[in-house]
Amino acid sequence: MNPLYTIPFNSERAPDPVGAYPHARRVGNLLFISGVGPRKKGSTIIPGVTLDEQGNILDYDIAIQTLSVFDNIRYVLEDAGSKWENIVDVTVFLTNMKKDFPIFNKLYAEYFTAVQACRTTIEINALPTPIAVELKCIAIIE
Repeated sequence: MNPLYTIPFNSERAPDPVGAYPHARRVGNLLFISGVGPRKKGSTIIPGVTLDEQGNILDYDIAIQTLSVFDNIRYVLEDAGSKWENIVDVTVFLTNMKKDFPIFNKLYAEYFTAVQACRTTIEINALPTPIAVELKCIAIIE
């Protein structure tokens, strides 16, 4: 096995992945974090989302979801031995760019001003669970 690769990492505080992948994987001093949404550990309830009986989104609050995603990213970072300030790259997935980008971008600016990570924001049709935002990050482990 390549000595640069370590075992996949899962946080005890972040929500369980919805597929066959870890929360993160360390390669050298880089931590690659899988896409993380706003769910809370041990719960199927999504903060800021109202669903109908069939599980379709009736309404959502992008601010609540975004802050929950930031919390989950922080859990993975800290539990893997990194920290928020060590994020170097962020990929953002939004399901409604026109409606949600201004609010997301305002919150991002508040939380990432000191970080100055590279960022790409993409609008997509849907995410695997009924959420409106997901982040994928790369960070350094010192």
